[in-house]
Amino acid sequence: MKQFANLYTQLDQTTRTNTKVNVLARYFSQAGEEDRLWTVAILSHRRPKRTVNSTLLRTWAAEMAGIPLWLFEESYHVVGDLSEAIALTLPGRQSENEFSLTYWIEYIKSLEKLEEEEKKERITAAWESMNYTERLVFNKLIMGGFRIGVSQKLMVRALSQYTGIDENTLAHRIMGNWDPAETTFEKLILTKDPLEDISKPYPFYLAYALDEEPEELGAPAEWIAERKWDGIRGQLIVRKDELFVWSRGEELVTDKFPEYHPLAELLPNGTVIDGEILPFKEGRPLTFNDLQTRIGRKNLTKSILKKAPVVMMAYDLLEWRGEDIRHYPLHKRRQLLEEMMETQKEQEVLLLSETLSFDNWESLARERKNSREHHS
Repeated sequence: MKQFANLYTQLDQTTRTNTKVNVLARYFSQAGEEDRLWTVAILSHRRPKRTVNSTLLRTWAAEMAGIPLWLFEESYHVVGDLSEAIALTLPGRQSENEFSLTYWIEYIKSLEKLEEEEKKERITAAWESMNYTERLVFNKLIMGGFRIGVSQKLMVRALSQYTGIDENTLAHRIMGNWDPAETTFEKLILTKDPLEDISKPYPFYLAYALDEEPEELGAPAEWIAERKWDGIRGQLIVRKDELFVWSRGEELVTDKFPEYHPLAELLPNGTVIDGEILPFKEGRPLTFNDLQTRIGRKNLTKSILKKAPVVMMAYDLLEWRGEDIRHYPLHKRRQLLEEMMETQKEQEVLLLSETLSFDNWESLARERKNSREHHS
C-alpha cells in the first residue's frame, strides 16, 4: 500500500499532465504485477464496491480518537471529505505493515459478509497499522468512491510509456467487461492479440460543445455535420457470428435490445458500428423518456417493445471485415459506411445518420435551433 499511497500523494500534488504521466509510468515500473493490475482497474472505474456504510465508519473513528461523535461531525464539516476527516482524526499508528495494495483490496472485499462487530475489529486494526496517507487511500477504497484526478486517457499514456505499446491498442485492451480478480496484467495488457475477446468495443469518443465560435473552425466545406440524436451512444459489434451491443458507460446491453439480434446474420463478421441507441417509431425518433421505460428492466414485455422500439442510428464505421479502420480519414469511413448501408435495405433497425447540408456557419446555427423538432 505504501507505493500506491505515495503515488496518490505525488499525483495529488501536481496539475501538470506530463508530470502525472511520468509519475504513473514510474509507478508501473516499480509496482508488483497484481498491484499494477489493480491500479489500472481503479483508474478505469473498476473500484471495489462499498462494504461498510459511512455512518459506521464515522462512529468507529470517533471512538478510536476518543472524542464525541458530534465533535467528529463538526470536524468533518470543516474538512469536507469524510475519508480525509477520518485520517486526520485518528491517533498515530500503533504498528507497521508492509502489505500490498492487492492485499488491502482483498481485505476490503472480505468485509462484505462479516457481522458489524467483526467489521469494526478489522477496520480499526487496519487503521492502527497505517500512516495518514495510507489511511486516506484505504478509506476512499472502503467507501467505493476513489478518485485521484487522473483520466483514463492519461493513465493509458502512462501505460504506453511503461510498456512501449501504442495508446490506441492499450485503450482497446482495457475496454469491456474484465475483472482484476479473474485476469492478470500480463494477459490484459501485454498480450499480443487484443481481439481475443471478440466482444470488446473500441474507446468511445463523445460529442462535446465547442469552446470557440464555429467560424474559428475554418471553411464549412471542410466539415460535415450530423444531428446529435437524443438516445444512448453505443457500439454494435458483429464478430465470429455473434452480436454485442455496448453503451457509452462500457455496459454490455445486448440482451436489452433484442431488435438488434438479427443483425448478427445480416452484417459481415468484423463489423463495429458507432451510433446512437435511439427509440424510433413510424419513421420518427421518440423521446429519451420513451427509452428510459426500457432501461433497467429485467423483463422486456411485448407491450414495452411495441411502445418504444429502438434503432441503431449509425454515425461511423470503426471496424470493417475484421480491420480496425479508425486511422482512415473520416470521409473514407463514411464512404464505407454508406456502401455497407446500401446492402442493408431489407432491414429497418440499422439506420444511417444523415449529414446536414449547409453553405455557411449561420445556416448551420439556424438548423441547430430547430434540433428539438427532430428530438436531437
